[in-house]
Amino acid sequence: MASALQVERSAGGTQPRINGCLLTIEEVAELLSVPVSWVYGRTRRRAINRIPGFRLGKYWRFRETDVLAWIERQKSGTRNA
Repeated sequence: MASALQVERSAGGTQPRINGCLLTIEEVAELLSVPVSWVYGRTRRRAINRIPGFRLGKYWRFRETDVLAWIERQKSGTRNA
């Protein structure tokens, strides 16, 4: 029986990732083809066009659907966070 949460390999193939799960800073950077430092910069409160994410303790996490929607807003020129 197929599950909605199917495990697949990330692009690097080193760690399994569950579809629709939370992404790390490194995974977001890889998705956007930007440096990790750029993603950190877009998580700051004073940043324009913040990437939607949240803290789990000292770690940042991002929902893949939120990041993809954020990308679409950037394409259309909308500045809402």
